[in-house]
Amino acid sequence: MLCDIGSPPTRPSEIVGIERLDGFDEIIDVRSPGEFAEDHIPGALNLPVLDDEERARVGTLYKQVSAFEAKKIGAALVSRNIARHLETHFADKPKKYRPLVYCWRGGNRSGSLAHVLRAIGWPAVQLDGGYKAYRKAVMAELATLPGRLRFVVVCGRTGSGKSRFLSALRAAGAQVLDLEDLAAHKGSVLGGLPDRPQPGQKYFESLLWRQLRGFDPARPVFVESESKKIGRLHTPDGLLARMRSAECLTLEADLSTRVALLKQEYAHFLTQPERLNRQLDCLVDLQGRERIARWQQMARNGQWDELVAELLVEHYDPAYNRSLGRNYPQAAQGPQLHLDSPRPEAFRALSHKALQHFA
Repeated sequence: MLCDIGSPPTRPSEIVGIERLDGFDEIIDVRSPGEFAEDHIPGALNLPVLDDEERARVGTLYKQVSAFEAKKIGAALVSRNIARHLETHFADKPKKYRPLVYCWRGGNRSGSLAHVLRAIGWPAVQLDGGYKAYRKAVMAELATLPGRLRFVVVCGRTGSGKSRFLSALRAAGAQVLDLEDLAAHKGSVLGGLPDRPQPGQKYFESLLWRQLRGFDPARPVFVESESKKIGRLHTPDGLLARMRSAECLTLEADLSTRVALLKQEYAHFLTQPERLNRQLDCLVDLQGRERIARWQQMARNGQWDELVAELLVEHYDPAYNRSLGRNYPQAAQGPQLHLDSPRPEAFRALSHKALQHFA
C-alpha cells in the first residue's frame, strides 16, 4: 500500500531468505523509526525511506483519496529520503559494498532503495518477504530451536551470584544464554536497570532467536533458572519448557556473601534510597504495610546490610523455595557449588568445576 512507486522487478540473485542473513556488509531496515523500534533484525541499521509521519500521511491518502495520489506523494517523499541517505550514509561506501535491504513485506520500500543502490553499482540484495517473513520464521524457530540444545540450568537463591557465574562461564569458553541481560532486567520487583530500558517483547524474541541459532548443539548451554516473566517480558513457552526439564546445578553462598554481592549489583539503590522505597511499595500486599514501612526507614537510615539480609530471609528465600521444586525439579539431583567469596577468582574457580562436570 505505502509508496508503490513501481521499482523494477528483481532477479532471483537479488533476493535472499532469512536463512542467508550472514555475509552482508550491512543489513538495512528501511521501515519507519516506529516500526524499527518495535522490532528489527538484530544488528540492522534504520534508514527509513518514509518516517512515521510520512508513512501515516501516505496511508491516509491511500485510504481516503486514491492509490494514485498516495503513490505520487509517496514517490516524492521516498526519493527525497533516499537522496539524503545517499549523500550521508552511503557517501563513503566502496564499490564492493554489499547490503541486505528489507521493509515490511519485502516490496516497494526496500525495492526502491535497492534499485537505486544497484543502479549506482552496489550489489544490493532484498530480503524475501521482508520483516513479515522474518518475524514468522523467528516465532517458528523459537518453538523448535530449544529442543535441539542441551541446557544446564543454574539455580540458586537471590544474591548467590548467578549472573556473575554465567559471565565467568562465558569467559571460560562456555556457551551462555543470559536472559536477564537480553531482557535488561534482573527478574525481581527490584530488578529494573537504572541505565537500560527493557526492549519490547518482539525485539527480545529477536535477540533470543539470534543467540539460540548461534549455539553448537554438541555443547551445553548454561542459563539461569528464570521464571515466566522477566520484568514485563515473557520467556517464550518452548524455551521455558525446555529449561524446566533440563539438567541443573545449584549455586550456594552464605548470607554474608549474598548481601555483599547484592550491595554491589544494586549500588544505584544505595545512593537513591527513595527509589528503592518506591519499589518496596509493590510488596505491601505480600509483606504488609508495617514491615514495608520498617524496611523503607532502614533504607533511609543507610542500614543496608541489615535491610538486604531481611529482604533475603523474609521475602526472596521463601519465594525461591516455593518455586524451585515446582519449576525446576531436576535441581535436587544436580551438583551443588559453594561460592565462598564475592571475588572474581571465586567465580572463575566454580566455572571451571562446572565445565568439568558437564563436559
